[in-house]
Amino acid sequence: MRITRARAFGGRTRVPGDKSVSHRALIFGAISRGETRVSNLLGSADVLSTKDCLTRMGVEFAEDGSLIRVKGRGLRGLLAPSRELDCGNSGTTMRVMMGLLAGQDFDSRLIGDESLSRRPMKRAAEPLRRMGAEIELSGGDFAPVTIHGRSLRGIEHELKVASAQVKTALLMAGLYASGETRLRGAVGSRDHTERMLPYFGVKLAKSAEGITLSPGQELRATDVVVPGDPSSAAFWMAAACMVLGGSAQVEGISLNPTRTGFLQVLRRMGALVEEELTTAEPEPVGNVRVSAPAGLRGVEVVAEEVPSLIDEIPMLAVVASQAEGRTVVRGAEELRVKETDRIEAVAKNLRAMGVQLETFEDGYAIEGPQPLRGAKIETFLDHRIAMAFSIAGLVADGTTEIDSPGCVAISYPEFYPTLKALAR
Repeated sequence: MRITRARAFGGRTRVPGDKSVSHRALIFGAISRGETRVSNLLGSADVLSTKDCLTRMGVEFAEDGSLIRVKGRGLRGLLAPSRELDCGNSGTTMRVMMGLLAGQDFDSRLIGDESLSRRPMKRAAEPLRRMGAEIELSGGDFAPVTIHGRSLRGIEHELKVASAQVKTALLMAGLYASGETRLRGAVGSRDHTERMLPYFGVKLAKSAEGITLSPGQELRATDVVVPGDPSSAAFWMAAACMVLGGSAQVEGISLNPTRTGFLQVLRRMGALVEEELTTAEPEPVGNVRVSAPAGLRGVEVVAEEVPSLIDEIPMLAVVASQAEGRTVVRGAEELRVKETDRIEAVAKNLRAMGVQLETFEDGYAIEGPQPLRGAKIETFLDHRIAMAFSIAGLVADGTTEIDSPGCVAISYPEFYPTLKALAR
């Protein structure tokens, strides 16, 4: 994929359904009583991996126009899969399935692609083992993951890392456990699970100290409208801020406070960000318009902010290269264990485009503005790296070549047609 400098950027658009909400809508619908109807489901590779795993355990899906009907099997109705469950590239699928499968009355085995097989799974396996789960990991930390279904017990667990995937895995296991499941510590990651479980009829006790799930609860089917994914919208917001005279309005996206960190950082950098709330429950949803008529300035992003913009930090690095002054991001060591080492991938590609930057184990520092020059970009088959540096190409001299652009299908299959429509 070849990208050249844009003369203008702007327009109104919608982005695909939120990936996090899409995964959960399918999983919660699968173990509910009744039929769950899901609209605006993200049809990406990751979400399809979750759908395929559930299909192999007897869950039936029916497409009805823009709706997907999930025929729930109830909490104890999943069937033993006849072969391995392939999670593809999806860390969410694998970690959440670990929690779902730990309390079943059958054995299962989760596999993934080469990238997923390098990502750590012990962070989910260890607390699940404390609940009584029997889980085998390859090399002590990696997929394939073999799960021997067992009776589980509730525990009190302190999360050391703000991970929505681990948090969700433990809450899924808690649905099958005897006794309360209490989560403390770093619970301030994405809270889609905590919002959606009550929408499916599950009572949770939530406070600043943590989350408590009581045992013996069933899920009931409901209708879910998946909001647009703010992490996908971030690419258009960034382009609107960097291309001279640019602006963009993204409609119908999640405005969940655990997902809007990128918007808050853009505001601090001097961007004009306007939000219009259209729906409040179970997820706040609305329209966002972004521009930067006065340019951008460098900012500091601290560890407490990182969970709310973890997926946008690669894009932020490109934005920082065009801002006046120094931008520093710390507390983002989680990026080292994503689809690739995203800190290293960002650094390598920015340097290829002529940018000088400093990297840390948990982030980076960039002094801007620095001119970008077109370069060959190595995506490492990481969808967010491919999209971030496609946006970089819009403000670079010369031609930017993106290798393996098809990896954007993991989260945003229509990314390049949308880019062509907005950039001129």
